[in-house]
Amino acid sequence: MKTKKTFNTTFLAVAGLVIGMTCAHAQTGGAASVESMASAMVQKVTTSSKELAALREVIATEKIGLAKRLSQIETAISEARSEYDKIIRSNDARTLDISKAKGVAKQRQDEVAYVSSLMDEYARAFEGRLHVSETERYKEAIELALLAPLNKDLAPADKFNRQIALIQQSVVRLEGLIGGVRFDGTAINAQGNIDQGRFALIGPVALFAAKNGSSVGLALPKSGSSKPLIHSFADPIQTAGIASIVATGKGMLSLDPTLGGALKALIAKGSLWGFFKKGGPIMWPLLALAILALTVIIERIIFLNIEALRRSSKTVRAIMHALEKGLPDDAIKAGEKSKDFVARCLVYALQHRKKSLTEALMRASAREMVRFTRGISFLDTVVTMAPLLGLLGTVTGMISAFGMLGGSELSAPTAITGGIAEALIATTFGLGIAVTALIPLNYLHAKCERARHEMEDAVNHLELLMKPISETEANQDSDEESNEKMT
Repeated sequence: MKTKKTFNTTFLAVAGLVIGMTCAHAQTGGAASVESMASAMVQKVTTSSKELAALREVIATEKIGLAKRLSQIETAISEARSEYDKIIRSNDARTLDISKAKGVAKQRQDEVAYVSSLMDEYARAFEGRLHVSETERYKEAIELALLAPLNKDLAPADKFNRQIALIQQSVVRLEGLIGGVRFDGTAINAQGNIDQGRFALIGPVALFAAKNGSSVGLALPKSGSSKPLIHSFADPIQTAGIASIVATGKGMLSLDPTLGGALKALIAKGSLWGFFKKGGPIMWPLLALAILALTVIIERIIFLNIEALRRSSKTVRAIMHALEKGLPDDAIKAGEKSKDFVARCLVYALQHRKKSLTEALMRASAREMVRFTRGISFLDTVVTMAPLLGLLGTVTGMISAFGMLGGSELSAPTAITGGIAEALIATTFGLGIAVTALIPLNYLHAKCERARHEMEDAVNHLELLMKPISETEANQDSDEESNEKMT
């Protein structure tokens, strides 16, 4: 502002001097006066020029300083903006990390809840699998494991430790049952008194011998009691054998407490024929469908393998090469003896090209596709019919089961469960046949579509190459007819 004010003052002084000189010249009109005024004017101009140059230097100096200051401010602003962007990115990254951490924490909480639920379910199932003689032995561990999830004062680690302790005891119990385990406990004798003694648990069989020798026998569940009932034997040899096993872990046990039921259950569980017989009369149509479907699948797989071995892309290329040269007869000779289905289709069409090339191609393609699709419709029928037959077996089995409810055989629960088993087995076999046949059915469909695409590609190529050949042959036939007419 100061520089600008000085410049304006100088300009006004010069302007005033010029005006004064003009006025003075007008009044005096003398030459001397003009020269003195000119000299004064030159001095004023020189002085003003110097002041102007000084002002320019001041302006240049201040401009450089201002430019440097502006550059420094811009640099500071850029650095501040960069720091701000860095802070924003860091904040976004932290927000994302916090979100991920919350997701992981939620997932871990869900996993903990799921595992806790599984362990609680395991504890309840374990309690139901125990022999009545083991109830007292594992009672405390089961109660701790079942009550742990309900105790809000316990830390999660303590809850898991109590549940895991039960699992560890169950593993130890399983290892002991493999070779047999002995432990102390109490049981009710035949007189209804409680005896202190020792148990020997060997698989599903629990033996007991009182410490005073008053009761020896099998430990069996008793309705309404948490303690087992001792079933004694009149045979002294069996009694001595049980006492020896309980006392030393060695001895002879000449009895089957399941009355042969364990062996029958094992045979029925591992026998497919046993399941088949329990499925009812509907199993025979299902068996017929399964055999026929298996036969068709094997025949189709053999057919596809044979066709794959007969494929000859070299022959097909030879046919196309001959047609590119305009020699259909050579193309017929190239593929006449080939067993490749594509080559046979092309050769048949070329042999009947003078009648109708398009119809010959369609007939040859259809004839080859009939060979590929043979049996697929039957497999499709099997996939549809097998579940329906299984459903029919379900209905008949349920009718058989619920038909017992109004008759005199209500006291025989095996008759009811047998009907339900028949229903479930028939459904299982029907669905199994359908699922098993569905995979090869889709495989055969895919192979047929691939063969269809290969033939369509070859047919289109043949028609494209035969178009100029057909026109040439048509012109030749027309010329021959004309010559014959002229003759």
